[in-house]
Amino acid sequence: GVTATGECEALLGAMRQMVYQAECCRQTAAALRGVEQGSVTVGANYHFYSRQLAHLMARFRQRHPGIAFQTIEGTSTTLAGALREHRADLCIISRREGPHQWLPLRQDQMMVMLSPEHPLAKERAVPIRRLETESYIEIFPGRETDNSRILEQNHIRPANRFAGVEDDFSAMAMVEAGLGIALVNDLIAGMLMGNVVFRPLDPPQYVEVGIATPPAELMSPAARQFLAFVRANLRE
Repeated sequence: GVTATGECEALLGAMRQMVYQAECCRQTAAALRGVEQGSVTVGANYHFYSRQLAHLMARFRQRHPGIAFQTIEGTSTTLAGALREHRADLCIISRREGPHQWLPLRQDQMMVMLSPEHPLAKERAVPIRRLETESYIEIFPGRETDNSRILEQNHIRPANRFAGVEDDFSAMAMVEAGLGIALVNDLIAGMLMGNVVFRPLDPPQYVEVGIATPPAELMSPAARQFLAFVRANLRE
């Protein structure tokens, strides 16, 4: 039940910086002694990459048993914030503004998720303006997501927001039941196996997905090693 005061919040960024730099110093000192120690915190906004990262972490641990891993979850915006606050070392997200390094992986198309019985399911693409009038199921309501950014960039305001849900699978269940339509990344669409269909938007909309890390000079030795391993072994 304890909450931070305003003064504590003002100091929190500097304190996180101190803790992170102390960990970097500890890891460097261990490396000078010929001992590999440390921890790496990894995040991914897409299940497509989460599974690959888990296998890469397992392989990396076989070579470097002294390095431990932690994982965090969240939207791309949340994970970009975790990088800024040194709560994450490497995240696969869609592109966000910030002081992090960026390694692009792919252009990911935005897709509309529909019930097979929906009239738009017969079309090759969904006119983006239809999002304003259709019963719209919002994923992660009130938070900045790829969906909300696409709507904002195109000046779209859905007039009929049927519901807000906290994950893609709940959205799929509602779409299956014919309660509305939802917007998802193609990467996510490929992981959803329900009785739904996906159609691109017209005009097509894309987000750039990539690997975000702190600037190289601020990365811990363990994080730098794992980043090099990921770059060499991550598959599309």
